[in-house]
Amino acid sequence: MISVDMAASSAAWGMLGALIGGLVIAGALVWAVRLGIKVRRREPGPPRRSDHPAPPPSGPVMESREVREPNEMPRAEDESERLTPHEIHASGSKRSEDQRRPRWNSGSSGSFGSGGSGAS
Repeated sequence: MISVDMAASSAAWGMLGALIGGLVIAGALVWAVRLGIKVRRREPGPPRRSDHPAPPPSGPVMESREVREPNEMPRAEDESERLTPHEIHASGSKRSEDQRRPRWNSGSSGSFGSGGSGAS
């Protein structure tokens, strides 16, 4: 009988501990939400329409497109010589002399397969 009473009392203490733990966690969550609301009230409101930057008087800035070509890596004159950073170009590409857009050749493939008709 004593072991049954001890088991029942141990289960009761476990349930009481779980209940108290749950209440502590719920209280901490309520406190965190109230603190967040309090902090949010102290922050400035969202910007007004007049606070945003205006487009320049010349109108909106338009997109510019240009054809670029790779910038060749300069070669060292001697095999044992190393290139220093100031001898290498700053960018990996440069503006191309020919600004016409490249087009596909008829009969060549696009991005898929060999360019065939697809019928087998």
